[in-house]
Amino acid sequence: PGLSTADVVALSSAQIAALTSAQIVDFSTAQIAAIETADLKSLSTSALRALSSDQLDALTNGQLQALSTAQVSALTTAQVQGLNTGDLNAFTSDQFAKFTSAQVAAMTSDQISHLTTEDLNALGTAQFTALNSEQVAALTSVQLPKLESADLR
Repeated sequence: PGLSTADVVALSSAQIAALTSAQIVDFSTAQIAAIETADLKSLSTSALRALSSDQLDALTNGQLQALSTAQVSALTTAQVQGLNTGDLNAFTSDQFAKFTSAQVAAMTSDQISHLTTEDLNALGTAQFTALNSEQVAALTSVQLPKLESADLR
């Protein structure tokens, strides 16, 4: 048998850092959710990129907020597209600012329409220019007036 959730909780940051992509993909969603928030920052970007949509969805808001900006930037476009709107809104503005243009371009119109104005304002010009016409059309009447003009240039 594999690790219990109690075993996962007991893993140290060094042990989390040592997890390979092949090992992390075998974790259940309960095991992923059991990784302590402080230890999650130790997960390598390659292991993070190996997580399935279900595994990412199992992360709590606190766990998502604990991801380093390098980890956030390392998420694949498929992983970003698979995030539910609650997960996206769990990211801090600092984390959101580190989303790549490709990650922003991969977001669905529904995801875009549910972003907070703080998250939208954290995006830079390059990220905004990555938006396609469907994504721009999805911006709501609440979001549009609160966008900073520098981002729209």
